Parts: sequence; C-alpha cells; structure tokens
Amino acid sequence: MLRRNALTLALLVAICSLLLWFFGSPAPTRTSVNPPPTPLAPPAVRVPPIPLPVERSALADTLNSPQSTIAADLRIVLDLITAFRTNFPREGNPVGSNSEITATLSGRNSLRFAFIAPDHPAISRAGELCDRWGTPFFFHAESGTRMTIQSAGPDKRLHTADDIVLAP
Repeated sequence: MLRRNALTLALLVAICSLLLWFFGSPAPTRTSVNPPPTPLAPPAVRVPPIPLPVERSALADTLNSPQSTIAADLRIVLDLITAFRTNFPREGNPVGSNSEITATLSGRNSLRFAFIAPDHPAISRAGELCDRWGTPFFFHAESGTRMTIQSAGPDKRLHTADDIVLAP
C-alpha cells in the first residue's frame, strides 16, 4: 500500500509538473520583421525670407505734375501698364481693382520691380492710383493686352461730360 501511495504521489507530481510547464511558461514572443520606428524629427522652423529691395522705374516721375496735362498723365499710366505687360508677357495686363493694379505696379510682383514708386504722391492712402484731382483712375481691361483708363475729371464723378478717357 505504501508502494501504491508512492506511485500515486509520483504520478500526481508528474502531472502537476507537466501542467505547470505547459500553462506556467511564458508565451513565446513574436519577432517583428519591421525595424523599430524611428523617432520623429523636430518640426522645421520656418525662417521668413529676407525682403529684397524693390527696384524702381522713373516712368511715373512726372505723373500729375503741375507742368503737365491730364492727357499726358493718362499716357504715363498707360505706359506703366505697357511696361508691366512687356516684363510679364504671360500675364498680360495687371488685373483687379485699382488698388490691386497699383500694388502690382508699385512692386508687389514676382520681379519686385516698381513701375511707379510705392510712395508716389499719385497713390492715395487707400493704395489707389489717382488723377490730378485726387480721384482714383478707373481701369477697364478690354483684353489681356488692352486697357482703357478713365479719369473722372475736375468734377470728380465718373461717367460725366468732363471725364477724360484713354483707350488704346
């Protein structure tokens, strides 16, 4: 009987050892074929470009001069637009409102070239190119290469009898 108890005890120990080995051992770890992730690079710091100086033309120096006429002023403005078209043949006329056209002509273009000085007296505080009476010119682009320029004249009202128009 002692022998039988010893055999049962040995069998019980063997079963427990087998169960412990099967359920108690840690699960095998899976190995990854992908490399570990690389740490993220710090975000790039954006450094603003150093503004280049705006080069300036002398085309508009006599615009609104007391020694000149409104007809000569309109011719000067047309010459500014023609000079822009010559330097930017793919763009044609400068486009937009008076202030947008004036900004383009005064150096806000890809060449940073001012066909008219940004501080020219003919440019109002609102950034509009004005005639000798202080009224903004009216620009009408007829096509990519034709621009009609209109001054409101001495009465400062557009589309009245004293308007002066230059249509190329």
